[in-house]
Amino acid sequence: MSINIEHIIQQDNWPDLVPAESFESYALALFRYQFGKPGIYRDFVHAAGFDPDKIKSLTSIPFLPISFFKTHTVVSGSFTPELVFESSGTTATQNSKHLVKDAALYRRSFLLGFEHFYGAPSGYVFLCLLPSYLERGNSSLVYMADELIRRSGQPESGFYLNEWAQLAALLQELKQKMKKVMLLGVTFALLDFAEAYPMDLSGVIVMETGGMKGRREEWTRSQVHGFLGEKWNLDKIHSEYGMTELLSQAYSAGDGIFYPSPSLRALVRDENDPFDIKTAGSGCLNIVDLANVHSCAFIATDDIARLAPGGSFEVMGRLDHSALRGCSLMVV
Repeated sequence: MSINIEHIIQQDNWPDLVPAESFESYALALFRYQFGKPGIYRDFVHAAGFDPDKIKSLTSIPFLPISFFKTHTVVSGSFTPELVFESSGTTATQNSKHLVKDAALYRRSFLLGFEHFYGAPSGYVFLCLLPSYLERGNSSLVYMADELIRRSGQPESGFYLNEWAQLAALLQELKQKMKKVMLLGVTFALLDFAEAYPMDLSGVIVMETGGMKGRREEWTRSQVHGFLGEKWNLDKIHSEYGMTELLSQAYSAGDGIFYPSPSLRALVRDENDPFDIKTAGSGCLNIVDLANVHSCAFIATDDIARLAPGGSFEVMGRLDHSALRGCSLMVV
């Protein structure tokens, strides 16, 4: 398949238009596009000794270590970014930065993923408990939540810092009115809120985005979900897998298995050989994100994962050497 990726990525519906069966072909075309641009990824491919002409499959593409977003400016070509996202991290770590050339591309990407799993945001009431992220002001998660709030068209939608009494009362009111409600929160804030305000939230979608950030003792995902389920009378807790370095997300409906957005694909690599990449089994998680057109679409994360059927994956933990991050800190 011959793909003119330079022309395609200029279209308003990129990456929505990528057929699932052609994902690999588009990814390979994007690899050649990004390698052809001056930048850290091109330098990395050269330094790793790869011959770009021999890259013929997803598993042969070199994936850039995610730590490069902390130490380098990861861009393909040269541009003035519309947005600069920064990871939460901790005061003891260097944060990642993601320079986003086109804000509209990010909006298309996260809306594509959300609508794929949950339908249009219109009609939902989004109650977003993201205290540490709001205080920072350059969070990709806050940007996404703000757009979902705007598109919801519901006057009750909004952000919450520490107004727990008001939030608890609103949740009960919306539940009685039988409105579609999504409570989206960073993990430590949801745990604190649930501990202070146990209630019946059956019918509400509660979605944790990961992240303890040293605020609480580290819990496994099953512990977190069990605690929230008990406090709020919920059978399932939803999860979002996303990070500063990615413009696409994956979602779990409560079983610990993440299903990627159509613009994202998960692979695994051997922990001792970063270029031994597989489409099945367990290992360190590699992500192909077709929305990362202007940074790097091929990211070797610090998460450990097990690939499940249908392109889904389960996050098992993190590499021992990996620094604390705001998202995906928990082990199963």
